[in-house]
Amino acid sequence: MSANRNAPQDDKLPIRMLHDRVLVRQDTGEGERRSGGGILIPATAAVGRRLAWAAVVAVGQNVRTVEPGDRVLFDPEDRAEVEVRGVGYVLMRERDLHAVAADRFEGSEDSTGLYL
Repeated sequence: MSANRNAPQDDKLPIRMLHDRVLVRQDTGEGERRSGGGILIPATAAVGRRLAWAAVVAVGQNVRTVEPGDRVLFDPEDRAEVEVRGVGYVLMRERDLHAVAADRFEGSEDSTGLYL
């Protein structure tokens, strides 16, 4: 594990995540989006429970499965938001993550080969 594992990569904030906490920056998803067929879906459209993707910025010392730079899938309803230097982040426990997407899993036994 690298010594810089706990520091956010983007602007080197002096933050140390504790225990099993994961700090992520959520992908933009609040505005309009397009379906796989190219149909424009307005931001006001009602959707069911939808999971969200985010980029891992920092992890605590007890986190085992994710590293800074990974993309993770989580439930946006189970989150705690925090703002640091004007940038919004989401703070959660590792056990609240549903999936991890990282280049290091390509070709491994843990990889399902499915595209989410």
